[in-house]
Amino acid sequence: MPAVCFALSHGRLEIRQGDITAAEVGAVVNAANSRLAGGGGVDGALQRAAGPQLLQAGQEYVREHGALSVGDAVVTPGFALPASQVIHTVGPIWRGGGHNEEALLERAYANCLQVAKDQGIQSIAFPAISCGVYGFPEKRAAAIAIPVIVAALERDAVSSVALYLYSNPSYAVWYNEAQRLIGAEHEE
Repeated sequence: MPAVCFALSHGRLEIRQGDITAAEVGAVVNAANSRLAGGGGVDGALQRAAGPQLLQAGQEYVREHGALSVGDAVVTPGFALPASQVIHTVGPIWRGGGHNEEALLERAYANCLQVAKDQGIQSIAFPAISCGVYGFPEKRAAAIAIPVIVAALERDAVSSVALYLYSNPSYAVWYNEAQRLIGAEHEE
């Protein structure tokens, strides 16, 4: 599977095509629904790989604190995942771009990184939040997410971020956007 690493002055950004459920990081990000009720896509894959305790932990959180708003982020244990924690966030549904979707997506990435910092998590793996069934255009999502991630790395909020893309076309979009935003300096 293709992978590339961009070495920054503080930390590194990895872009890879692969299975986020196998990521050996401090936390993986779950593109969840507001009730943390499981579902398809990344959410379903993480739920299956982590075991039933992940769904139970999400349901317990919602019982105690209520449903998440778009852009919120909360953490649970990773259970059977290689990652010790799961950071759940709710991305926006793309409705044409006139409903604050870009700001909400930026907030989702930023809040995940803040939760990681608050929890002392140094390495985090993201999916392409909202780019699946929520329909967010991948190039726009990458143009929003990558600067937020780079800023967090430069602030030493985390030391390593990996973006896991499911398909080769998605990988190409995110890789090309990282090249455009960060530059050609990278190690394979």
